[in-house]
Amino acid sequence: MVDPQVSPDPIDTSVAHPARRYNYWLGGKDNFAADRESGDEFLRHFPWIPVGVRANRAFLQRVVRYLTEEAGVRQFLDIGTGLPTADNTHEVAQRIAPESRIVYVDNDPLVLVHARALLRGTPEGQTAYLQADLREPEAILSRAELTDTLDLSRPVALMIIAVFHFVPGEGAAQPVVDRLMRELPSGSYLAVTHVTGDFMPPEQIAAHEKMTSAGRSDYWLRGREEFSALFDGLELVEPGIVPVSDWRPDPGTAVPDPSNVGVWGAVARKP
Repeated sequence: MVDPQVSPDPIDTSVAHPARRYNYWLGGKDNFAADRESGDEFLRHFPWIPVGVRANRAFLQRVVRYLTEEAGVRQFLDIGTGLPTADNTHEVAQRIAPESRIVYVDNDPLVLVHARALLRGTPEGQTAYLQADLREPEAILSRAELTDTLDLSRPVALMIIAVFHFVPGEGAAQPVVDRLMRELPSGSYLAVTHVTGDFMPPEQIAAHEKMTSAGRSDYWLRGREEFSALFDGLELVEPGIVPVSDWRPDPGTAVPDPSNVGVWGAVARKP
């Protein structure tokens, strides 16, 4: 559910936003000139990006299917929802278990506009949306949309998909994960994906550093070691930390080379 009385913040179409740029790379239409300009600049340096975003999206869907079918999870907290597209978290989960309950979180006001129309759950389950920022976990945890939808005494799958690379600073992602997971009980899960430079050739690393220095990139690349630390104290689900396209791929699907994906992914259980 989305509160019809809540008005989204003004949408600044002059500044690129990650959710809208991601929508552009996926071939969507919910983006503006600034998003397309920023997206095209990235594509000039990193032409593999469309492969990576599709692989990331497919990872999300496989993870939700695994968590619902095999792990028995019925509650999801999806932070960094992005603009709705086909097979969102609630659609995948509720197709398998209609009673599943999902809370979406994003900081793009355009997502709130779409959430009112598109992020609707089944009669048996419930879907809610709140506008908030991943960098403020206390604000997320205290919101009524969360506590009215999810029972935090029962397992919850925390989904942080392709978001932490917008939280700059070495070690900056760890406290956010720690705070959110501390609120969730034993048997909960954490699923994270993150853009990395680990598979980039030196010229692409240099290009990204130049874009960052010029204020043209909002990505903070993290390597495998820092990404792995997000799962400290948790039990990794096989196959562990891998490029997202290598995480339990569907039979018969082509798995792209990691250099054409550039995204780490993993799922872990809280003991």
